[in-house]
Amino acid sequence: MFNRTDRSRLGIWWWTVDRMMLTCTLLLMVLGGVLVMAASPPVAERIGLGEHHFVFRQLMFMLPALFVMLVSSILSGRTIRILCLLGGLVITGLMLATLLIGPEVKGATRWLMIGGLRLQPSEFIKPILAIISAWLLGLWREQNNFPGWAWASMVVGAVVAILILQPDVGMTAVVVLTFGFQMFLAGLPLLLILVALALSPLAGFMAYSFLGHVQVRVDKFFAGGNLQTERSIQSFVEGGWYGVGPGDGQVKLHLPDAHADFIFSVAAEEYGLLACLFLIGLFGFVVIRGYAQSLIAKDMFSMLAVSGLATQFGVQAAIHMASSLNLIPTKGMTLPFISYGGSSLVASGLTLGLILALSRKQHPSEVSRFEHPAMMPEVSR
Repeated sequence: MFNRTDRSRLGIWWWTVDRMMLTCTLLLMVLGGVLVMAASPPVAERIGLGEHHFVFRQLMFMLPALFVMLVSSILSGRTIRILCLLGGLVITGLMLATLLIGPEVKGATRWLMIGGLRLQPSEFIKPILAIISAWLLGLWREQNNFPGWAWASMVVGAVVAILILQPDVGMTAVVVLTFGFQMFLAGLPLLLILVALALSPLAGFMAYSFLGHVQVRVDKFFAGGNLQTERSIQSFVEGGWYGVGPGDGQVKLHLPDAHADFIFSVAAEEYGLLACLFLIGLFGFVVIRGYAQSLIAKDMFSMLAVSGLATQFGVQAAIHMASSLNLIPTKGMTLPFISYGGSSLVASGLTLGLILALSRKQHPSEVSRFEHPAMMPEVSR
């Protein structure tokens, strides 16, 4: 697409970005459009909408998601830190607004109605919080007198408090696990890690005791699941290795959120186990590739940010797939790039865009002329 001698910003981006991860991300977007096309028509008809209502909206949301991913992948680390700090303040304000004026849906107030569109601010706080935490923890390790771990803990604690008030236990789990992994990589003493692991069952017990919807889902899980999970598991049985064929699945006729929370089950029934393994492989590639890129990051901030974002991406996918198989209590967690949802799709684009930006190889034209030439990395992969 671009000559190696191209010194434009776009040309430099092309020769320094991780093109394998970019290709994998675009493939996930395409597969998401295909699966929403397969799963959503019965759901739309059941609630009185046009047959392809969700399909058109998903395609509409795919454009801004792609735009956000590409634009964010061009940004420098300094620009990313500044924008995430400002964006974190705005998104936190919107999350607080959901508690006051947000519509209640299934016992939770996680959304805002803006211009006829439903926005879930907590989807965007995940990647932003991973960047802010990496920034503070990086300063902690690089500047001995700066208590970055304490500041990061307070910021994450404030966000977690808002998520619990919404309530959104699944999103809370993703945020806490991501931050815990970043703290581990930053060099948190092993004793504190063991203490945190020991206290995690207590946090689960408190959620079970004080959040009614959590108690209901946990009780149903230990009782053998509910009708939705039974149908979800049956879809894997009926799909077999190769699936029953596109459009011939039956699980989407009975699951109210087949296009979102149970889209993995639709993929299993219509396209089979091999397709599901391929999908898992794509998510696994993104996570492992992110970890590999973090190992060669140019500074502590980039290492913590890329590894944290990759962990976040993988944990969210794992929660969705595990709940579809009744391995954990059901949770309304979207499958990144695959499930229907504008907020989820754009936030996933932002997550991968930040990974691509912070894992880019440094180009000689982007290195200060005051740096020694011997310190310059290679131009291309």
